Amino acid sequence: MRLSELPRGAPAVVEGVHDVQAADPIAQRLRDLGFVEGEPVRVVATGPMGGDPILIQIGFTRFALRRAEAARVSVCVEVVA
Repeated sequence: MRLSELPRGAPAVVEGVHDVQAADPIAQRLRDLGFVEGEPVRVVATGPMGGDPILIQIGFTRFALRRAEAARVSVCVEVVA
């Protein structure tokens, strides 16, 4: 599942960041900011009517991302037992 598709509040873990093009600078920046495999992530809020931006929390840090940027991040939804 892509981070851009994750429901608000659902706990998930980053699986990876995908390059849209060779040497994708946005994908590299996301990795530099901490979007790396195994990191817990969740959607805190979305823009009006489900639009841009998406407020993402990774660890204790929050980022506002465009949906196109969040679509580069693949996540695995955690199942709460």
